[in-house]
Amino acid sequence: MNQNHLQRTIDKEARCSGVGVHSGKQVNLTVKPAPINHGIKFMRVDLPNHPYVSARFNKVVDTSLATVIGEDGFIISTIEHLMSALAGLGIDNAMVEVDNYELPIMDGSALPYVTMLKSAGMQTQSAPRHFFVVQEPVELEEKGKFVGVYPAPNFRITCTIEYSHCPLIRTQTQDQIITPGVFEKQIAPARTFGFLHEVETMKKFGLGQGGSLDNAVVVDQDKVLNPDGLRFKDEFVRHKMLDCIGDFSLIGLPIMGHVVARCSGHAFNHAFLERFFLRKGAWQTRTLEQGDPWPATALKQLANR
Repeated sequence: MNQNHLQRTIDKEARCSGVGVHSGKQVNLTVKPAPINHGIKFMRVDLPNHPYVSARFNKVVDTSLATVIGEDGFIISTIEHLMSALAGLGIDNAMVEVDNYELPIMDGSALPYVTMLKSAGMQTQSAPRHFFVVQEPVELEEKGKFVGVYPAPNFRITCTIEYSHCPLIRTQTQDQIITPGVFEKQIAPARTFGFLHEVETMKKFGLGQGGSLDNAVVVDQDKVLNPDGLRFKDEFVRHKMLDCIGDFSLIGLPIMGHVVARCSGHAFNHAFLERFFLRKGAWQTRTLEQGDPWPATALKQLANR
């Protein structure tokens, strides 16, 4: 069987520490190897009995500022960058332990997480990966926001953002077939961003307490306030793609399909996943046997588009 079609975990524990961007609280994070079919789970080691929750869309409890999962009265906040790194590197099984409720923001991108995970090494496991193989289009559109997913022989994302009020951004689009190499080089380094007036308002209301120019790109009208500038000309849309990968990983299995997102965010991505999951006839969960990467039904759907 193709090695890319087998489940993966990390080879040894990986650790990092930092502050939560919204809480400003220090947190220590450890990612541990996990067995076949374990999926990604988060554990609060600072709480009695060390409760844990699966990283699934049906465990999402808030999407207002970040993606937050929870269960039985406890939460794990701002998981999207780590989830993006895990999905981008093709890691299926891991236990993530944290000693506070919000994950560290690191430098505002997924790159520190990618570096941390790669330093732990990858372990191919003796069981096939299962995929959501898209066979029919699924779309959601509302108030200028749009997400659709279509049959494709790989995991591809086309992401568009529009900030008409900001001359520096305006409209940006990125289109990538997501592989570990593409993710690491083209997507993972893109940092979260915000506008100066939004940052100031958040601080007044006790939010964004850990935010700084060290972990976010801050824009004021037509200029970037960070002394070192941008990492990419279109770093803004690349970060939205990063978020999208993290949010979509909460479906629980890797997707084989073409995701098209326009002006979406955590809340709308979550709403789309709910619709997608209910459209049982639009996808199959299955393994990909060597030489059969894409079912004939999906090819037929694509030919009719």
